[in-house]
Amino acid sequence: MINLQPYQNPQYFVLLLIALLPLMIGLYHGKRWRGYETIISLVFLFFIFDAQKWPQGVALIGYAVSQIVIVGSYFHYRTNKRYHNRFSIFALAVGLSIVQLVLVKLTPLFAQGRDSIVAFLGISYLTFKTVGMLMEIRDGAIKEFSISKFLHFLLFFPTISSGPIDRYRRFIKDYETVPEQTKYVQLVGKGLHNLFLGFFYKFLLGYVFGTLWLPYLEHLAMLQRHSAPLGISIYLVGVMYCYSMYLFFDFAGYSLFAVGISYLMGIETPINFNKPFLAANLKDFWNRWHMTLSFWFRDYIYMRFVFWAMKHKLLHSRIAMANIGYLLLFLTMGIWHGETWYYIVYGLFHAIGLIVTDAWIRFKKRHAANLPTNKGTKLLAIFLTFNTVCFSFLIFSGFLDQLWFS
Repeated sequence: MINLQPYQNPQYFVLLLIALLPLMIGLYHGKRWRGYETIISLVFLFFIFDAQKWPQGVALIGYAVSQIVIVGSYFHYRTNKRYHNRFSIFALAVGLSIVQLVLVKLTPLFAQGRDSIVAFLGISYLTFKTVGMLMEIRDGAIKEFSISKFLHFLLFFPTISSGPIDRYRRFIKDYETVPEQTKYVQLVGKGLHNLFLGFFYKFLLGYVFGTLWLPYLEHLAMLQRHSAPLGISIYLVGVMYCYSMYLFFDFAGYSLFAVGISYLMGIETPINFNKPFLAANLKDFWNRWHMTLSFWFRDYIYMRFVFWAMKHKLLHSRIAMANIGYLLLFLTMGIWHGETWYYIVYGLFHAIGLIVTDAWIRFKKRHAANLPTNKGTKLLAIFLTFNTVCFSFLIFSGFLDQLWFS
């Protein structure tokens, strides 16, 4: 049996491009062959979850069936005028939707690090999609529910492993239309550009930083850990920068692959990264880094909490509510990455960083006449933000846990 993990080797790309060629020819001539698209999607999902990965494939099938039932049932409830739009029913639907993900995240904590039997590649990103749908159904934004469209959205295989996280209405709008020939040619050009850039990011720069340099620097940092307080050495600084570069180029490479393949299929999946290391502050950074995830957390957790808190007048200060929202948002994000101290501290670090950033922005507005604003101050802001982010990535990497406690 062949097992092909997404974007891991040239064989995957060769087979994928061969399979996509008839679909691309159809799109060029104004036809979207949905039956053929469904077939190749199922074939590649099979290759991803076959052989030793078959238990994950079974878990994925069970997950998809349960989500059809949950989302479909809630849509029927929400759109039936006989029923009230009760929050308790919505909360129940969301709770049921995330049960499998919660089990996957908590199992290693209580099972000596073993993975859950209901885990599968991409479960987090699929759950974000379904929870987002439930929230939009509650808002009345989604007017129809089709099992086939839902499955195409949920199991869109170019993005199944690591995103980007699309929104249902945006995806279905692309899926139901065929781009004009001129636009599709532009999409193909952008898609191929993303693929080549992804190869450069992941297989060259990601390899240099993550495989050639990072283990060497980590080894040197471990040798120096008893020579200085908290093991701080020039090699630890090297680990910080090297890991940050590896994390960006590896993840951005995956995202470019997913977006590039999506474009070839006539789907304009949103981009995930927009020059994040040129951000002038942490708020700007989160508008550039893993954008679909950060926007998902912003729209569905932060904004909804703030609106709810304002509606119920929990606090009189909007600033205090916003700050609590940051803490809730990034604690959730940290715990989602894993139940370890360094993920939680990473989340708290960014929450506090955003609280300080907001305070600084308010201070600048009040004292704009007395504070210089020029190219030099902008470069300084980028430099400080870059180093702050890199330090947070050092926390996120878990290397400090190894350095201090192993």
